[in-house]
Amino acid sequence: MPEGTNMETVLVLEDDRDLAESVRLHLERAGYKCLLARDGLEGLGIARRFSPDLIILDPMLPGMPGGEVCRLLKKTESTRQTPVIMLTAKGEEADKVLGFMAGADDYLVKPCSMVELGLRVRAVLRRCGRERETGAVINIGAVTIDSFRHVVAVNGAEEHFTSTEFKLLHTLVKRRGRVLSRDVLLRDVWGISKESDGRTVDTHITRLRCKMGKAGEMIKTVRGFGYKLECA
Repeated sequence: MPEGTNMETVLVLEDDRDLAESVRLHLERAGYKCLLARDGLEGLGIARRFSPDLIILDPMLPGMPGGEVCRLLKKTESTRQTPVIMLTAKGEEADKVLGFMAGADDYLVKPCSMVELGLRVRAVLRRCGRERETGAVINIGAVTIDSFRHVVAVNGAEEHFTSTEFKLLHTLVKRRGRVLSRDVLLRDVWGISKESDGRTVDTHITRLRCKMGKAGEMIKTVRGFGYKLECA
């Protein structure tokens, strides 16, 4: 049975024609609509024009590097909440950290199976889907979280949070006072049950604290276990 729902659109930015075609065929068989671009500038234009539900991005693109494409997408109102999966031959930890710092929501190393890629696409769409959460605005310290609009304000000024950053902060706030392990956060925020290490969580926590300024001190590190959020 196809995995995609309501013909969700996936934009694939990949300059390897054979790989791009393999990804397209697999995703279309899984029930997704697929758009292709083979250089960074073309992909950026397509993303802004068609607002896909998810983007698969190779960081090593001609025209404009994938990392810069990702940063620009996350700064543009129409695409700032669009999840990005980086698909790259570079699998070192430093490369992954750079990818997440650019705004990527997931990171997959080539060569990978099309089955695994399809599962990642489904998981990311599930957790970063465009359906808006219902519920009241949450005020905690100097931070205001609008769950309906997916907007975070710090000291009254709206701050740009990626979809994953918003989900992570929202999860910490909803369970404030409770210690959440990295495994729990990976499962509930990223939708995965296992990871080689906790760098994914740690990197995003660092970004949250930076964007929250002084309010970021509410996020406490519990050494050897995980994180918790406490009211200031």
